[in-house]
Amino acid sequence: MSKRVIAILGAALLVVACTEESQQSSSTRTQREKDSILAGSQIPGARAVKKTMTTADSAAARQARIDSAQQNP
Repeated sequence: MSKRVIAILGAALLVVACTEESQQSSSTRTQREKDSILAGSQIPGARAVKKTMTTADSAAARQARIDSAQQNP
């Protein structure tokens, strides 16, 4: 398969996933769990999702350290 076909299939999969999410309001998975599943897949852009999650985790941990340092000088 060409890269273009794989990219189109990946984009279609994301559109379907987003559509299903809006239709199923009683989903038991959190957005974090869904993103984690996506990050572990082989579809195009999955590595970007994983990198984004890692970066967000680092920023949250850093902010928590700053907040605790300000509370306990």
